[in-house]
Amino acid sequence: MKNLPTDLLRTFVTINQLGGFTQAGERLGRSQPAVSLQVKRLEELLDIRLFHRASGLQLTEEGLLLLGYAQKMLDLNDAVVSRLSSPNVSGSVRLGIPNDFEVSFLATTIGRFSQAYPNVTLDVSSDISANLLHDYGKGEYDLVMAIEESNRPQPQLTDYIIEPLVWVRGNNLILEPEAPLPLILYPKGCLYRKAIINALTEANQPWRIVYSTSSLLGIHAAIKAGLGISALSRSTVPDGLEASASYAPCPTLGNLSIGFCYDPNKLTSASRMLLDYLKHGLNAL
Repeated sequence: MKNLPTDLLRTFVTINQLGGFTQAGERLGRSQPAVSLQVKRLEELLDIRLFHRASGLQLTEEGLLLLGYAQKMLDLNDAVVSRLSSPNVSGSVRLGIPNDFEVSFLATTIGRFSQAYPNVTLDVSSDISANLLHDYGKGEYDLVMAIEESNRPQPQLTDYIIEPLVWVRGNNLILEPEAPLPLILYPKGCLYRKAIINALTEANQPWRIVYSTSSLLGIHAAIKAGLGISALSRSTVPDGLEASASYAPCPTLGNLSIGFCYDPNKLTSASRMLLDYLKHGLNAL
């Protein structure tokens, strides 16, 4: 039996996460030629082609199959290393995360943290970012992951990434010419809602709200049902929905910042460990 080196698998997965050999090299601290060599070694080891050479980074059928297995193998590897090499951390952490990151982060990053640190109790709440930051100021959270405008003069968040806000719609959406744009929105106070309405108003594009909910699954269901159009940060768009930064007759929405709010002087050992996991998960988006 052949053994698959985890460093080769991690390079392969990172290429697909970031969309390029150069970007993967920057994340992993390797040059682009070194990344290419690692992909070649993995292909030779398995005697397969991972990418269609004439189609950029499009995966072959074998590449798609390996990607699923590779991610599971790396998750297991990282969980074992964290469990055995990390100090025995215990305690509780009150964490707030935005609604639209609830599903993806609970299933991956937060789940892996709980497996690695079973003695840490997590009290996780999801809400729109404005409410999370307000409640953090009242002392209700130890750590908050949130979203804010990317051009804010004095950012509230640290350790943030910049992502585009994209229009999201179902493939069954039919827009009536000259009719107000049907919108599916989070409640008042949501940054997405504010950005959408401001952009449409400035573009003199008529609009109307057809569905409003604080539920992420409700937003997704309404979009899939073809009730209207909405906007989400690019990394949170689920499979089965169409997304693009520009979509006629909608104006572009610009970028937003996704990061964290915390007091480094008040973080416990458990909070610091969780923050490290969350940073890694955010940078992997």
